Amino acid sequence: MRKPFIGGNWKMNMTISEAREFLLNLQNVDLFSKNVETVIFPPFTSLNALKVALVERGIKLGAQNMHWEKAGAFTGEISPVMLMESGCTHVILGHSERRRIFGEEDSLINAKVCSALKQGITPLLCIGESKEERGQGYARRICAQQLEGSLEGLSEKDITGVLIAYEPVWAIGTGENATVNDAGEMIAFIRQWLGKEYDPETAQKVRILYGGSVNSANAALYFAHPEIDGALIGGASLNSEHFAKIVKIAARRKEDAI
Repeated sequence: MRKPFIGGNWKMNMTISEAREFLLNLQNVDLFSKNVETVIFPPFTSLNALKVALVERGIKLGAQNMHWEKAGAFTGEISPVMLMESGCTHVILGHSERRRIFGEEDSLINAKVCSALKQGITPLLCIGESKEERGQGYARRICAQQLEGSLEGLSEKDITGVLIAYEPVWAIGTGENATVNDAGEMIAFIRQWLGKEYDPETAQKVRILYGGSVNSANAALYFAHPEIDGALIGGASLNSEHFAKIVKIAARRKEDAI
């Protein structure tokens, strides 16, 4: 069984003081299971402030974005080298908000994915269709296009170092969830795509997550599906109690499987 992964994407929330308070509230929570890989993705300003405290609690540190170059004249950007120095092990790439609001295309996301792998950072690639695209029957086509463009040039070894999050755009921060069956079917399709592009054995090694209004009340339903390897959590990750519950649910899924 693939190791469950829980990521907390704080987006543009949490000041440094608020982030520290979040961690204080986690002190007495039995959150840290060897059966779950847990990563928090705070704003850039909190990376250095959190890295030691997170490691002490068994949580890894991730960034929400990065530039593909190691250094240069790119005002306002953060390089993978800077992320590593800040203690980051993971980085979110291709999030729908980056695609939609900032116009990031697959070719640019591909450059970031390749750079992250080269620098030893695990990329968490987000893909997903809009409500209109799903309504028109294009959901699989859109996800396949995003996979093809974002993963271009990656070897079999490379792809096993990538996390993929299926995040239907219409379910992110809206309270409208994809059904467990819809999420599971799309993730199964993604794994089939990987099996054809690489090989079935390699595809089985890639962890594929669901993201889109996951919370402590519905997480167990998603994690019970054999194709769903965890979740990228948005709003619910800002509440330490709710986030801890989600991680515990993922841990129980692993323990039950054992």
